[in-house]
Amino acid sequence: MQPVGFIHDMMDVKVLILFVVSRSNYPMSIQQIYEICYQDDCLSYFDVCTAVPEMVESGHLAPAEGDCYVITEKGKRDGELTADSIAFTVKQRAENAITGFNRQLRRSSYVKSRVIPRDNGESSVILSLDDETGNLMTLELMAPDQRQAVRLGRLFEKKADIIYNLIMNELLEAESEIDS
Repeated sequence: MQPVGFIHDMMDVKVLILFVVSRSNYPMSIQQIYEICYQDDCLSYFDVCTAVPEMVESGHLAPAEGDCYVITEKGKRDGELTADSIAFTVKQRAENAITGFNRQLRRSSYVKSRVIPRDNGESSVILSLDDETGNLMTLELMAPDQRQAVRLGRLFEKKADIIYNLIMNELLEAESEIDS
């Protein structure tokens, strides 16, 4: 009986990894590669852990900073040649997953928070929002303790664009009221 799913052997695992890593705008860890490649129940984490070092050795992937990997020119060439062998549904799900991954990492590079402990036990949290051209907003908030400051930073990272839009709308609305 034919195995169910796209992944039948190690070559299928490597083809899928090449497809995914070639579309990533950022270096990827083995865990991230696995999470995005897991579009087929026949893939296991151990398959990815076996395939990635073999692909580094063969010159298809290269190590990057922080236990991450990037695709090489050889990997791009071979990935283009083999991408058609990936099942359409697996390819579509992997494409959607990598798009989300790229969007999430791009967003996290624009939104930052930093906690600064104060002498009196309080903490400040510096929140910043950037875009491609530079800094849009930097805000410093005081928190009663470090735990609260960390929480504020995490929440800001999730809602930075909403906070920025609220501030801009409020200021611009107030300006129009003053001008009237």
